[in-house]
Amino acid sequence: MAPQRRGAPKAHEGSGAAERRRPSSMKSVRAPREVWRKWPRATVLGACATLAALLLWGSLGGDDGVTEVLAHRSEVLPGRFIEVPCSEDYDNHRRFEGCSPTKCGRGVTDAVITRDEALRIRSIAEKGLSLGGSDGGASILDLHSGALSVGKHFVNLYRYFGDKIENIFSEEDFQLYRDVRQKVQLAIAQAFGISASLLYLTKPTFFSRINSTEARTAHDEYWHAHVDKVTYGSFDYTSLLYLSDYLDDFGGGRFVFMEEGANKTVEPRAGRVSFFTSGSENLHRVEKVHWGTRYAVTIAFSCNPDHGIADPAFT
Repeated sequence: MAPQRRGAPKAHEGSGAAERRRPSSMKSVRAPREVWRKWPRATVLGACATLAALLLWGSLGGDDGVTEVLAHRSEVLPGRFIEVPCSEDYDNHRRFEGCSPTKCGRGVTDAVITRDEALRIRSIAEKGLSLGGSDGGASILDLHSGALSVGKHFVNLYRYFGDKIENIFSEEDFQLYRDVRQKVQLAIAQAFGISASLLYLTKPTFFSRINSTEARTAHDEYWHAHVDKVTYGSFDYTSLLYLSDYLDDFGGGRFVFMEEGANKTVEPRAGRVSFFTSGSENLHRVEKVHWGTRYAVTIAFSCNPDHGIADPAFT
């Protein structure tokens, strides 16, 4: 069976300023005709901004200023939550009673996703990204739209590789992806005291693979600070599921909440979920990866059903 092409964007011919890493040895990856100049605009801006520099506060590429570790890699946290005052960002968007953030903050938990689940999810990313990868070291795989980094561009995974996809992924892969997403959704709802049924998965939701390769395009510069609600208006709640271990699999690459004089950092470990309200109260960035490879999944939710997307699925 072939995977369902939900929301897969149309391909553009030619080269463009998209992303990414060294193509695989598959001959078809080299052909530029299926390369997109743009992931659908919301998705490009989305993935590139969480992995790239956009908007606000300039570039903060150094690793200075981190003064407090919110979650050490050696800790196994049942849950840690810090409430912070909500920003005004949400006032510029339609509000949804019982869902739009009135309680804002950030949390970290190691009790939602097991390490085994995280490693199995990572294998999905590895299989998909083996078909391509960014030239600049920051690669994207979006199972929803099909966007995949290849060199400095994107291709539509489902169109470009067609029926070969069924030899790469399985129904079990997609079911695991859906199960993990649901667990993360429930954890966010519980932490913020809202109904999980009011949260809608939104784009861009994607895998990221980051290594120390020098950036080739602006989109490879994932280390700049940004605000998700400003960058992608659909985001109300953001989460990251880490799929590799800080200092074991990679160096650098910690997640940093930006606060004047008191930045807070999260050290990734496989299975750890970091989540937060998406407004300016949680300005954030990722440190540069100095060695090794960092895997994660960004999973975002909106309170607006118009911004909802379906889970990817085999049909």
